[in-house]
Amino acid sequence: MKRAIPFTIVVGFLLCFAIAFVISRVHRRMQNQRRALNPVNLTVFTSLDPIDAHTHISQTSPAFTEMLERLHLHVLDILYVDDRDPFHTSLERQKEDARKFLASSADRAQLCTTFDPFPFRDANFSKTAVQGLNEDFERGAIAAKVWKNVGMEIMSGKQYLMPDDPLFQPIYRDIAEQNKTLITHSAGPDIAWTSRASSIGYYAENPQWDMFTKPDAPEKKTIIQARDHLLAMNPGLRVIGAHFGSMEDHLDDLALRLDLYPNFAVDTAARVRILARQPREKARAFMIKYQDRILYGTDLHYYAGTTGTAAAQSWQAQYADEWRYFSSGDTFEYDGLKVEGLNLPLSVLHKLYHDNAVKWIPGIIKIQH
Repeated sequence: MKRAIPFTIVVGFLLCFAIAFVISRVHRRMQNQRRALNPVNLTVFTSLDPIDAHTHISQTSPAFTEMLERLHLHVLDILYVDDRDPFHTSLERQKEDARKFLASSADRAQLCTTFDPFPFRDANFSKTAVQGLNEDFERGAIAAKVWKNVGMEIMSGKQYLMPDDPLFQPIYRDIAEQNKTLITHSAGPDIAWTSRASSIGYYAENPQWDMFTKPDAPEKKTIIQARDHLLAMNPGLRVIGAHFGSMEDHLDDLALRLDLYPNFAVDTAARVRILARQPREKARAFMIKYQDRILYGTDLHYYAGTTGTAAAQSWQAQYADEWRYFSSGDTFEYDGLKVEGLNLPLSVLHKLYHDNAVKWIPGIIKIQH
């Protein structure tokens, strides 16, 4: 005969379960609170008139623009052409949506336009691209973007089209003559060239960027060298390498480029989590030594299908995490890893979050507070 479980054991089990549940809820609530900008941090953060120099926005809403106002935040809305994405295939549609957002932003957003690289075989390709860029510049765009499909996707015969191709040179010259800034996303993370790429969610969903599966794909260093050649050929052109110039795992090599090319700066977009995985003192020393050459950016998106409230909450949470990493000496969990903040001096933070964007992307702020 089976013996009945004593009532006290059942009660004890339920009590333990209830306590564990409550502790779990409290822990999650504390995590959410830590992710929110507390009043002290919010005061310092907003006092910098922070600039996010790398975003992608095609929607607008009162909740989202209120977040920009509340954080005293300015953003650069960046366009790019992606033939695998229904929305990004159409450059004109992107421009239309971007203009609507910019009109609603009370000058808290500016536009980084682009050109379509896919018709590069057309006889008038360079002339058409320059004309389109200049029309956008006349309408207020302050920068132009060359995306990673140049170097990682588009083929020119049996070779990949590189960012230093002579076809692009008239475009680069025009951007410099117009006193605008070029933003380049050249190559990608190291992992895209390894067998591990297919196990990462992003590359599983976007296999076109899994370079390991392409036997004819250029090595990453080939694309970086082409980007470097672009810098050397255009010393009068301001160039910002998105995502730490795709050299986030190689700060020493990036330092060599920053030393060699005075017209080159980088942004932090979507790579702070990689920086945080490197030795803390090395990352801190790099941020301080090159404090005039690094712009804060996130690569955050606000596209159709996300509510303004959800976008505002998500964006603010990321700003909170990254601000804590850069500004404090706290030890905390960030992106699944226990990290110690860099505790950068306030003067460096001001350059990272404001001054460098103003210097490297003239026109990014049109109002002062």
